[in-house]
Amino acid sequence: MQTNDAGGRRRSKVVIDGADGPPPTGADETAATAIPRRDRTLSGIPVKPHYRPEDVAGQDYGRDLGDPGEFPFTRGIHPEMYRRRLWTFRQLSGFGTARASNERFKYLLGHGATAISVCFDLATKMGRDSDEEVSRGEVGRGGVAVDSLADMEVLFDGIPLDQVSTNLVSNAQSAVLFAYYLAVAEQQGVPPSRLRGTTQNDMLKEFVAEKSYIFPPEGALRLATDLIEYSIRHVPQWNPVSTWGSHLRSAGATAVQEVAFCLANATLYVDALLARGLEVDQFAGRLSFFFKAHSDLFEEVAKFRAARRLYARLMRDRYGARNPRSWTLRFHTQTCGTCLTTQQPENNIVRATLHALAAVLGGTQSLHIDAYDEALALPSEKAAMIAIRTHQILAAESGVTATADPLGGSYYVESLTNEIERQVVEYLREIEEKGGVLAALEQGFFHREITRSAVAQAREIDNKERLVVGVNAFATGEDTPLDIFRIDEAEERLQRERVRQVRRSRDQARVDACLGELAEAAGGTDNLIPLILAAAKAYATMGEITAALATVFGRYQEQAYL
Repeated sequence: MQTNDAGGRRRSKVVIDGADGPPPTGADETAATAIPRRDRTLSGIPVKPHYRPEDVAGQDYGRDLGDPGEFPFTRGIHPEMYRRRLWTFRQLSGFGTARASNERFKYLLGHGATAISVCFDLATKMGRDSDEEVSRGEVGRGGVAVDSLADMEVLFDGIPLDQVSTNLVSNAQSAVLFAYYLAVAEQQGVPPSRLRGTTQNDMLKEFVAEKSYIFPPEGALRLATDLIEYSIRHVPQWNPVSTWGSHLRSAGATAVQEVAFCLANATLYVDALLARGLEVDQFAGRLSFFFKAHSDLFEEVAKFRAARRLYARLMRDRYGARNPRSWTLRFHTQTCGTCLTTQQPENNIVRATLHALAAVLGGTQSLHIDAYDEALALPSEKAAMIAIRTHQILAAESGVTATADPLGGSYYVESLTNEIERQVVEYLREIEEKGGVLAALEQGFFHREITRSAVAQAREIDNKERLVVGVNAFATGEDTPLDIFRIDEAEERLQRERVRQVRRSRDQARVDACLGELAEAAGGTDNLIPLILAAAKAYATMGEITAALATVFGRYQEQAYL
């Protein structure tokens, strides 16, 4: 049937029971709910009823696609992709105290996870100690509390760091947490050359999306670049920055904006490293990315393919990289947590599987699958287990690992890939015209673009132009009881006392000396990581190291953008 929408346009609708009338007597009334016919992707790209060869006319296979493992890597960065090696099952975890999180890490690793991704609580991410008044109520709630090296020691107790790849999910305090991690590895007798993993360390997106910032952009960029440079020189298998599109997408960015703003931020890190005298092929192969997998399956696959092609051309043609590894965009993917619903939460298992399938079909190297109860609380053990099993079912039962880029050659997917690339290039050109990333940030460009997209998406849901099952369609009006995971308030009291005990038992004179040297060096140009590492080994706390840097960098105060 057809109805008129708010703008007077004719909109076709499909009735799922196949009839244009009331449902049969006794049938569930939700069975007659009309589903709007989709004529655009979630990012607003028009979609035709079908696609033909002329929709990809002018596309050259060698120039625009290439075989998997060949420039421009549209079809994947390895010739055989998952036939050779599966994606990394990297499940995000972290809550309460370091001891509680350590037990969860061991549980996940024991049941099939192949890497650790550590989420830190808000106090830690904001450079605050657990016993500060401003931290009250946040300790251990959204991640694990790490106040000092003592906590990092417990967090990885019994976990050999030369055998497990670790992702430290932090930004403003990446340098400090990385120093704690290096110190624990040293205690385990693991040399830096054998450490594998990633520090998120993408401060630029913090000013646009997650807002877990501490220092102004200049100081934040200095600290992030110090960490990257130090890793390149001393920790050769570590990925020192993961440029994040994921948080941009969570804030409301479209698929196009996610790729465009993420690539723009990456160019700023590249330019900063080149300014320090490094050669592009020294570090380009160590840069990584983090994307969100959203609900529009084909748009997401096309997004990943377009991002690879754009990055390959950017690194080869703009920056002159000569090593083929420098041309390859390697990325981790997380399924869409903001798509999960508190209503009918078991439906989130299906959503997360759909998102994970998009990531795998799009050629991700690493994947976190959200647990079905994450819209309500931190994942329970049962929900975390189902997420791991989702990885395993996709890998073992779906057949998606049999061939690289199985959707390659689809007229629709190739057309979408080309259109996403075209729109991303337009954004990159606009950012350059505004004076680059920092200038665009100061002008509020990113905020306005993402806010505009977020508002448009919210209106579509409110108007039921975009359906969310169980929320604005097919709702039962009943709450499904779940036994959700809760943090015991006693955990916060234990953590507050723990950090005080660390201060009482350490060599305070040594701590004071380390912090003084760090503050003095922050006013110069020397790499700060060695001094942060020295302070970490002296058991200086997160809050103390942050305060020392803030005496020079200051603390960022966000302005309002209209």
